[in-house]
Amino acid sequence: MADEFELATAGPGERTPLSALPPRDWPAAAAELESDGVVMLKGALTPDAFAKVEAAVEWSLAHPTPTAVRFYPGEPATFFEDRGRRHAALVREIGLDSILSALWGVGPVWYLGEQLFLKEGGAARRTPWHQDTSYLRMIGSQLVACWISLDALPKAHCLEFVRGSHRGELHNGSAFAAHDDTAPLYRHSRLPRLPDIEADRDAYDILSWDLEPGDVIVFHLGTLHGGAGTSPGLRRRTISLRFLGPDVVFDGRPRDEIGAQEGNDAALAGVYAGLSHGDPFPTAHLTAL
Repeated sequence: MADEFELATAGPGERTPLSALPPRDWPAAAAELESDGVVMLKGALTPDAFAKVEAAVEWSLAHPTPTAVRFYPGEPATFFEDRGRRHAALVREIGLDSILSALWGVGPVWYLGEQLFLKEGGAARRTPWHQDTSYLRMIGSQLVACWISLDALPKAHCLEFVRGSHRGELHNGSAFAAHDDTAPLYRHSRLPRLPDIEADRDAYDILSWDLEPGDVIVFHLGTLHGGAGTSPGLRRRTISLRFLGPDVVFDGRPRDEIGAQEGNDAALAGVYAGLSHGDPFPTAHLTAL
């Protein structure tokens, strides 16, 4: 059973024409993504496409990868995260590659992989504010995630974003420490510590939405974002599919002045080997769509 879904979705086929997707003012959506660092595409997935996403997520939850983790295991609610690159064909089946090409105005799209999140079993704490680019080695405007919730979410429990923060400075990553959401990932870094956004929310222009199945949030990976917590009885299943385009280059700035090859750096050391800051990001190990 574990191989059946992968075989059924292996090998991306023809790209879905934009005309087959729900109509939208694509230039306006592209301008919003560029200025705000995030755009919510209402009803971007057809019912058939949404059903395929739900089947993929449920299969993945039933077949976790070795990288799956449970954050904050001492708490009663489940906060589960897993990642992989098992759903490239799904991207093409539901038309996300066509959506990104419309938003970027370019053809080449590469699939970075997916992250799955599950919050259930009580009141789950929020996901700390962070930038995904703090954990990666990439710079460019064509660097996004498509975040999809399988469950209807009120605005209070949606992923939240600081408008325009993708144009600001890069912060140290969050270590996802139970005692402090801003605890730095890199202990000896020149990167500034994450601001305590929750302590002064009124000082930030925070965006979030009421979501229904079929909605897709597209955001730049440099945008400050964090997931609101969940209340008892609310189950939140989400998948974040991440992509890059041809303007993305290697970010050679050190993350940790002492342990530069720790964490994500160590996992991708072979990909980064020999690259200098500003070099085109290597795509040979990625799936082209």
